[in-house]
Amino acid sequence: MSWPGFSSGGAGRLAWSVPAVFGVMGGIQLGLGVWWGALTLLLGMVLALRDARPLLAVLALAGAAAGFGSERLVAARPDPLLPWRGAQVTLSGEWDGQFLNLRDPRARLVLAPKPLVRPGPLVVSGRLVAPEGQRTPGGFNQAAWLRAQGGVFVPTPTAVLVAAQVRGSQPERGLRGWFRRGLTAGLPTREAALMTAIELGDRNDIGQQEFTQGYRVRDAFNRAGLAHLMALSGQNVALITGVLIWLLTRLGWPPAWRYGLPAALLVPYLFVLVGVSPSITRAVVMGGVVLLALAVGRGRPDPIGITALAALVCLLLFPMWLLDIGFQLSFLAVLALSLSGRAARRLPERWPLWLRLALVASVLAELGTLPVIAATFGQLPLVGLPANLAAGVVMAALVPLGFVAGLLGPLAAPVNVLVGPLAAGLLGIVEAFGQAPVLAWGQVSPAGFVAYAVCAGAGVLWLLGRVRAPVALGTVLACALLLALPPRLHPAREMVYLDVGQGDATLIRLPHLTVLVDAGGSVGSDYDVGGRTVVPALRALGVRHLDVVVGTHADTDHIEGLNSVLRALPVGELWIGHNKAGDPVLDTLLAAAREEGVPVREVRRGDHVRSDGVDLSVLWPEGRVWSTEDNENSVALRVQSGAWSTAILGDLPDPAEDLIGVGKLNVLKVAHHGSRFSTDAELLRQTAPTDAVISVGRNTYGHPHPDVLGRLGAAGVRVWRTDQSGTIRWPIP
Repeated sequence: MSWPGFSSGGAGRLAWSVPAVFGVMGGIQLGLGVWWGALTLLLGMVLALRDARPLLAVLALAGAAAGFGSERLVAARPDPLLPWRGAQVTLSGEWDGQFLNLRDPRARLVLAPKPLVRPGPLVVSGRLVAPEGQRTPGGFNQAAWLRAQGGVFVPTPTAVLVAAQVRGSQPERGLRGWFRRGLTAGLPTREAALMTAIELGDRNDIGQQEFTQGYRVRDAFNRAGLAHLMALSGQNVALITGVLIWLLTRLGWPPAWRYGLPAALLVPYLFVLVGVSPSITRAVVMGGVVLLALAVGRGRPDPIGITALAALVCLLLFPMWLLDIGFQLSFLAVLALSLSGRAARRLPERWPLWLRLALVASVLAELGTLPVIAATFGQLPLVGLPANLAAGVVMAALVPLGFVAGLLGPLAAPVNVLVGPLAAGLLGIVEAFGQAPVLAWGQVSPAGFVAYAVCAGAGVLWLLGRVRAPVALGTVLACALLLALPPRLHPAREMVYLDVGQGDATLIRLPHLTVLVDAGGSVGSDYDVGGRTVVPALRALGVRHLDVVVGTHADTDHIEGLNSVLRALPVGELWIGHNKAGDPVLDTLLAAAREEGVPVREVRRGDHVRSDGVDLSVLWPEGRVWSTEDNENSVALRVQSGAWSTAILGDLPDPAEDLIGVGKLNVLKVAHHGSRFSTDAELLRQTAPTDAVISVGRNTYGHPHPDVLGRLGAAGVRVWRTDQSGTIRWPIP
């Protein structure tokens, strides 16, 4: 049996790690109760038997047992923080920029909001709560993601410390603290944040940076198709070890040391410096195996075998990584890149080899990860190829120089004289390409994944010379034609009350009219509700443009998120009520509308639009401004479809909501998140709703107030709350 990932028994022989990893994946899936885990295991056994090696089929079965046991071991681990759920606590631990690592009990937890402090010893206080699942279409499933962060030897984060108050923090110690000081020595804030992300994978600082107001650096990386540059991966390992091998070669070191020393250094690099994550762990395992093989003079590497070995190691230690997006993207990209040599030979030979390899590597990596990116992020960059080619040149010099700067610690200022311009150049590339349009994408259906698999299979067979180009191209065109057919016979007619936490966002969907009313916001936090919650939800719902966006009034928790919406999607018109001069929140929204060329309309009572048998009419404000209070000038809307009706009242208080003549309703969107100063008995008498929807999240205001809930209950109204039900979808008859 050959060494893992290296062929020794003739061309085309199956590396033992391939059926083994199929067995491990199948075992993990079966442990999760997923029935197709049996199919995954069966595929591994078929591959082994097709290669006429029954022993490998037995190995696949052993892998299934190991994968099942690993998943069960991690899932069955008791939650040490369970007794304190719901309690106010003060805890001390080591803050790594993402989790607070406790010593007693040995546990990890999330802090919300994330503290704006550097990694290091930290004392915090707050209330422990359970992590949330997916609460909006296309939204972040915090509970599932946290489950994927646990492993056999690493505790799973099981709780969130809400309203975390930092009581004491200290600078990061040890090698990481030294290394971080070197990365930032003498650099401007933005460049320092970039180097911390590139070299340590810590994206906290870069997440707070903007190119211009509302244009975040991280958003630009995503739109340019360059987000992978901030995720430690094979590029970092290859560049750093490549430079070290070059230096040792120039010094005349023998192969055993030339390759063995970099392989040995990968262990502290992973566990001490950068930390364990799917992409960097894969890169370290693969790089370490290749370097050790070169050190002892083994055979040529088999990319598929090495990739399978890395997946085997990762999944046995971290079984839930199988469901992690980072793990999936990392291995899909590597599998696609394994075809680079064959693909490069398809390009004209007169082109330089480096150019051919760079082109095919960028294209294959994007194609290999396409379905996961489309399904997860709801958009596909259109400039990924030129952006990666330009950024790749800068990264080739920036990563090794940054690593040297980190090793020098506080003495790195002279090296950072070179690092600074390179980092600024990379940011310039990101800013330029990040302004290019992206291809919006809705949810990827099972049929979409099947179509992609068929197309990918046809492309691989063409690269291997098994089918001709016209056959592969015809297969791709046929799948594209099938997917281009209308996805549904009955277009959506619904109200979607998005869960944006303590805020408001309501989507009105009709076949020929799409209206978004507010988009949430985050008071006292830099969390972008619009960009990270509302926009992904719209894309997951298949919303590619908005005919009307309504900003009900100048409160952060209602309109702050609209800035990102205007920048992310084509918008026909922005409706506002009172144009309050000098309000910073409203001024920022109007500035975004000007930048994106979105017309702004100040609506008044009587304005309306009709589409698909539905009337959307403005009830408030009237022609005059009768109050200086934002809430009392909220835009109020009524939606009427035949005998069915609903109303959205913003933050209107009583008695204003009683005076605007809402009329009878089937569904009442409760004003002001259920504040006790709204939804009085008179309004309920006028509207007589059957159901009421309250958009609310964790808050310190006492929303919804018990008096409001009591009045709704006394009126026989069923109450639906986004903090309890997540996003609520209500059909319009």
